[in-house]
Amino acid sequence: MERTTTRLARRFGPQVAQWCADAPDLIARLTSQWRLSREEPLPDGASSVALRCRWPDGTPAVLKISPERALMAEQAGMLGWFAASDRVPHVLAVDEEAGAVVLEEIMPGTPAGDFTAPPSPGQWSELLAALHGVAPPALPTRALRGRCEEAFARVGRRLSEPAIGARISVSAWDRAIERCERLLDTEATTVLLHGDLHLGNVLDGGAERGLMAIDPKACVGDPCFDAVDYVLAGAGLESVETRCTRMAAACGLDADRLHAWAQAIAPFAAVAHLGNSGDEDQAIGELLALTR
Repeated sequence: MERTTTRLARRFGPQVAQWCADAPDLIARLTSQWRLSREEPLPDGASSVALRCRWPDGTPAVLKISPERALMAEQAGMLGWFAASDRVPHVLAVDEEAGAVVLEEIMPGTPAGDFTAPPSPGQWSELLAALHGVAPPALPTRALRGRCEEAFARVGRRLSEPAIGARISVSAWDRAIERCERLLDTEATTVLLHGDLHLGNVLDGGAERGLMAIDPKACVGDPCFDAVDYVLAGAGLESVETRCTRMAAACGLDADRLHAWAQAIAPFAAVAHLGNSGDEDQAIGELLALTR
């Protein structure tokens, strides 16, 4: 669990080491409790540990646990909101006290970022149409403004890292915040958003189900927000501007507004690239140009 401890400490701090030490016992208890057949671990996200397993009836499944127990329960609830779209995995079990969920495994499950050819704007628009066609729940739902404020505060702390601060200035970060606030102030149409629809959170569900979304951070807001990560993923490939035009046409979105969102969110994508040594400098250059 040493690598897991190092990874999770970036998000939760060094105190997460005790949770990581206890994780094998927690996994053993949960697999016994739910009568799961354990298989191999999966690549872990920034805040959880995941492993393949089998539900008692043989259904391929994924067990996820997190030291942020409320997050697991919250994500299970959000997946329930999107269940009618059939574009998210089914929730098979939840243990809120343990911070654990069991989800249907999406097959074949290749992340969109690992496709031989990137998903087309048409495929992405079909996913958005399905997700955004779900009515927001009756209970109070987080607004996109709160989602953006949290993200800018959390990721903005990384400007103190030398490799990132050398390329992204505080003034560029502040400019992105101002752009984001202007877009939030001028929202005309709002939908239930996935809220974190980057290519790592979209999986291949096969010919029958198409693209599938995982790990939502659901909120209500501008539909362009769920398209912006796809647009920014074009940096260094077909260009952000070209992908923005194609995506807006496929989804029926305002191209100028989608491009404005790309300018506001580009620093996040740049931080992700700069945090990966040996990443594509052409992509970073295009993303940084959007922040000016």
